[in-house]
Amino acid sequence: MELLGVLAVVLVVSVDRTALGISHPKPSCRYPPSQWCRSLEIAIECKVQKQCMELNAIKPNETVPPVSITLYYETLCPDCRIFISEQLFPTWLMLKDIMSVTLVPYGNAQEVQSPTSSFICQHGEPECKGNMIQACILHLTTNSLAFQIIYCMESSADVLSAAQPCLHLYAPSVSWSSVNSCVSGDLGFRLMHGNAVMTRALNPPHTHVPWVTFNGEYTEENEEKAMSSLFHLVCELYQAMKPPACTGASVKLSRSV
Repeated sequence: MELLGVLAVVLVVSVDRTALGISHPKPSCRYPPSQWCRSLEIAIECKVQKQCMELNAIKPNETVPPVSITLYYETLCPDCRIFISEQLFPTWLMLKDIMSVTLVPYGNAQEVQSPTSSFICQHGEPECKGNMIQACILHLTTNSLAFQIIYCMESSADVLSAAQPCLHLYAPSVSWSSVNSCVSGDLGFRLMHGNAVMTRALNPPHTHVPWVTFNGEYTEENEEKAMSSLFHLVCELYQAMKPPACTGASVKLSRSV
């Protein structure tokens, strides 16, 4: 309410400047200034949506679904690591209010019937372990925490060696022993089987990694855009009013106001 009060005062002062002979458009609407940022619809009617969004008083329209991104990847795939660290994670940090991310660590792995291993991975046994570690982290923590941990791992020089310190950094309440138990037990294999089922169900089938779908669909055009500027693609695909980060609007007041 304090934020809305500040905006109302600012806008009322701006409107009153017309009495001093200073030309300034006066919003014409049926709501008092204190209500102008109450909803997106009111802000549009009163022609103050830009000011409301600059003050972060309007959140994305909850009736419009976020852009859903699903990444099918492998933990030791160089291109996957680049995409996560240089495109996906930075974009999520800036646009998390209008996008959701689902991570599926499996990629080009194969399920096999073997007494020593249930999976064969493109980059060998270390990648199979990395895939399972990240599948367990996704299961044991929230999506937001898991994404930060996985970004920490994938942007490190040694993905596997970074797993434990990254977990302690972003999710100190989750013990490394619980991750180990998941990886070495039946839970880890069930999680990996689930990822295998999701990957095999892709239509069209994936032919490489990283493989990215948007709102459940894959197109070469979106893939090319995502690899060069995922940020702009997410802004383009979002169907409601674009947030200030997409439009380039400057934020004049911080949340602390």
